[in-house]
Amino acid sequence: MSAFPAELMEQLLDDLRASDRDRYLCLLLMPEHSRGFLAGLFAFNSELAQIRERVTDPAAGEVRLAWWAQVIDAIYVGQTVESPLAQALARAIEAGDLPRHSFQAMLDARRFDLFDDPMPDLNTLEGYLGETSSAVLQMSALIMAGDDGLECAEVSGLAGVAMGLTGLMRSLPIHRARGQCMLPADMLAKHDLTQAHVLSGRGGAGLELVLLQLCRHANKRLEEARKKWHLVPDAAVKAYLPVALVPGYLKKLERARASLMTKVITSPQWMRQLRLLNAVRSEAF
Repeated sequence: MSAFPAELMEQLLDDLRASDRDRYLCLLLMPEHSRGFLAGLFAFNSELAQIRERVTDPAAGEVRLAWWAQVIDAIYVGQTVESPLAQALARAIEAGDLPRHSFQAMLDARRFDLFDDPMPDLNTLEGYLGETSSAVLQMSALIMAGDDGLECAEVSGLAGVAMGLTGLMRSLPIHRARGQCMLPADMLAKHDLTQAHVLSGRGGAGLELVLLQLCRHANKRLEEARKKWHLVPDAAVKAYLPVALVPGYLKKLERARASLMTKVITSPQWMRQLRLLNAVRSEAF
């Protein structure tokens, strides 16, 4: 694994400090030899996650996703792309021998972000999170542990869903502001609710119950991941540092209830850093 250019890593860290503070804080505790490659992967993930916020209509977002598809094709045939983020991603792909199909699946999943279509059910939502949140965890493990990271797939899948569900509920005010509802339509329907109720904030006790059920499901997936923790090789343990923040967020989400609709739930940075340090010491989330 060749050294990562210091100037490029500094640029990526600056970008992540602004766009994804949690993963930025995690990077500061990750092994220095893999930090730049992980920063490239995280910055790419952040770029895709923010496309909807940066475009004026779905067509423009699809153009952006198509451009990234071309970039990834170019990377895998050894072509150079004149973009710092693309160059960082190429180094991450080489460092972890990352599978091409994972990026294609991630791009396909992110098309859903561009539209206001309902999320039909929890299974579909978990599939979406598997191609996004879980995929980033698994590719992080491959970067850090090489082929041994292949043993992490099940933990990545479960922990990624827990992490993704938590992030989705924390982002409810952002999604509502742009007219989007990611909550499963089948869960809403059981309480006679629709997307319109969520977007207008008129869900009442039924919506609070849906959110509580999602919190419990996230906790369930987190516990299932912990039971598989023995499969994770030592070299890949720190790839799961972002998951260490999930339990604290879930506790706050369960208490917040209706305020989730208007307030992005977070924790003071010092508290997040303390949780991450504890996770490093315990080698677990």
